[in-house]
Amino acid sequence: MRKIETKKIKKINKKTLVATVDIGKAMMMGYWRCPDGTESKPFEFFNNGCGFAKFWKRISQAKKAHSLEKVIVGFESTGPYGEPLIHYFRKKGVQLVQVNPMHTKKVKELQGNSPCKTDQKDPKVIADIIVLGHALTLVIPEGAAAELRRLTQARERCIRGRVSLLNQLQNIVYPIFPEFSQIMNGIGSKSAQYILKHCPTPQEVIEYGLDPLIESLRKVSRGKFGKERAEALYKAAWQSVGIREGQQSIHSEIAYILSMVEKTNRFISEVQEQMRCYLGQIPYSQSILSLKGVGEITVAGLIGEAGDFTQFKTIPEITKLAGLDLFEISSGKRKGIRRISKRGRSLMRKILYFGALNVSRKGGILHERYQAYLKNGMPKMKALIAIARKLLAIIFALVRDHSNFDEEYIHNPLLLKKAA
Repeated sequence: MRKIETKKIKKINKKTLVATVDIGKAMMMGYWRCPDGTESKPFEFFNNGCGFAKFWKRISQAKKAHSLEKVIVGFESTGPYGEPLIHYFRKKGVQLVQVNPMHTKKVKELQGNSPCKTDQKDPKVIADIIVLGHALTLVIPEGAAAELRRLTQARERCIRGRVSLLNQLQNIVYPIFPEFSQIMNGIGSKSAQYILKHCPTPQEVIEYGLDPLIESLRKVSRGKFGKERAEALYKAAWQSVGIREGQQSIHSEIAYILSMVEKTNRFISEVQEQMRCYLGQIPYSQSILSLKGVGEITVAGLIGEAGDFTQFKTIPEITKLAGLDLFEISSGKRKGIRRISKRGRSLMRKILYFGALNVSRKGGILHERYQAYLKNGMPKMKALIAIARKLLAIIFALVRDHSNFDEEYIHNPLLLKKAA
C-alpha cells in the first residue's frame, strides 16, 4: 500500500529539479528551477491534457539539459482545480509535494520586499519554500478510503444544502402562519413537514379538522406529538394573524422546497449506505467501531479524511492532519493561551467534535474525563476539543494495536505513550 502520511520533505539535493505550479481553474502558471539557480520564466498552460503535456515537456527538457536525476513538482494546497494535475503527475514518477498557502503569503514578501501577489510571482515563492524544506508530502487516499472521502464530502454538502432549504422554508411559512414555528419547535421534524405538505395555511389546518389532525400527527411522530400540542396548533390556526394575500403562490413554493428536502434526504440515505459498504472493505474499521458512541458514519468519515490510519506512526502526525495540534504565542513575561491550530482538515475536526459530543454524554466512555475537565474550570468548548483529541488518540491506538476498545485505553496512559 502506498505510504500517505503527511510529513516535511528533506532538503533538496543537487540532482533535483524543482518545478512548481500556481493552480487556476482554466489557466495555470508553471515554473522550474535548477540547483545551481538556473530558472525559467513563469509560463502559462491550460488546465487540461494538452496543457499538462506542455508543462511536462518543459520540465523534462530542463531535467535532461542540466543532467538532473529527480523532479519535484510542488503547488499550494488547493481545491478541486488541482486534482487532475495531481493524478496526471502520479503516473510520471515524480515526487509531489504541497505548500501551506499561509507560508506562501508570508514568504512572498521576501521577493522584492513587497506583499505583491501575482500569478508570475507565486510559483517562484512556492519554489523558495520547497528549497527551504518546508513543503509537505501529499496525502492521496486510494481504494475504499478514496471512495469514503468523496462520499463524506458529498454527504456534508447535502446536509448544508438541506439546512439552507429548511431556512428558506421557515422564512416562507412565517408570513402566512407565524404561529406555526412557535408550536412545532423546528421546521425540520417529520411532523412539521407533514403539516406543511398537507395543510400549510391556517385555513387548511381548520378544514383538516382537529381529530384527524391529532391522529395523523400521532402516527407520523410515533406518539411523540401529543394531543395537547395538536390542539394548540389547531387553536393557533383559528387565531392566526397570517396574511392571506398571495397564499397560493407561497403554497406552490412550499411544495417545491419540501420535494427538494425529500430528495436530499433520500440521497443522504443512499450515500450513507454506500459508506457502510466501503467501510466493510477496511479491516481495521471494526476496531474503531468497538468504541461505544462512535457509529459507522463517523468512522467512515474519519477514515475518508485521514486516508489510511495505518500509515501514521505517531499521534501528533494524525492530530496535526486534523488541525487539532496545539500552539501558543508567548513573548517575554507574557504567556499565551494554548489553542488548536485549525490548519488541518476542517471536516475531520467537525466529525471528531460530534464524536466527542457522543462519548462525553452520560454513560459515554469519556463522560468522567469530560466532567473532570469542567470541574477544573475548563470552558465547555475547550473541554469538548480536549475530548476530541483524546478520542482521536484512542482511535489511533486501536488501529495500531489491531485491538478492540478496552477501558484501559482511557485509564492507562502507558498504552498511548509509545505513540506520542
